[in-house]
Amino acid sequence: MSEQILKDRIAVITGASRGLGRAMALALAEAGAKLALVARDLAKLEETAEGVRALGAECELFVADVSKEDSVRALEEKVVARFGACHILVNNAGINLRKNITEFTLAEWNQVMDSNLTSVFLMCRSFVPHMKGHGYGRIINMTSIMSHVSLPGRTAYSSSKTALLGLTRALALELAHDAITVNGISPGPFGTEMNTALMQNPELNAQFLSKIPVGRWGRVEEIGKLALYLCSPDAGFITGTDILIDGGWCAG
Repeated sequence: MSEQILKDRIAVITGASRGLGRAMALALAEAGAKLALVARDLAKLEETAEGVRALGAECELFVADVSKEDSVRALEEKVVARFGACHILVNNAGINLRKNITEFTLAEWNQVMDSNLTSVFLMCRSFVPHMKGHGYGRIINMTSIMSHVSLPGRTAYSSSKTALLGLTRALALELAHDAITVNGISPGPFGTEMNTALMQNPELNAQFLSKIPVGRWGRVEEIGKLALYLCSPDAGFITGTDILIDGGWCAG
């Protein structure tokens, strides 16, 4: 692919302050995209922005809680005022609370659902109208291998991600005639801050590695490259699907 395959494309990335979101931001920036970087942590967003600008790409930072309707509406106004359009939307923000279902409070359950699922609904509702009419659009929803398989203690997370997979498929059909593709990326275990505690626990780390045929945790740069391909002109015939990037976990 050309180094500047996304030149002048406007990309909105949620959860851009760390981990997979940061990796995708850097990959899209290197390909020439202009970025609206969204997260709740401004200091961490600044770290992402530093990497983006080092690549010569333009970006703007937006602090927002994308699980809240009023926050997303305000974000929409600010992004459109700054960039005037939106061609790419990467819905990456989310959380994972690991506990047995009998230990969940309703507030905790709703927090997971709002962060992982409702946020995507709100972002798509706000930004899809600004993506139409350009003859080019890409939406990536970060699903998870937990939308295909699961583990104990993942009832809320698996439920939210499985529902997100359904949203992805339905939205792809809604937007197909607008030349906007909608796909999911289902990461397996990646070496991100969310998984630091697992990686630092020898017993739990060994349990996870035993499930990964390739025998290692994923590298965030691998997610960035996959996201870049799905956002590229070459991926215009891929929509309504979910791509597993899990080192073979779900093949077992």
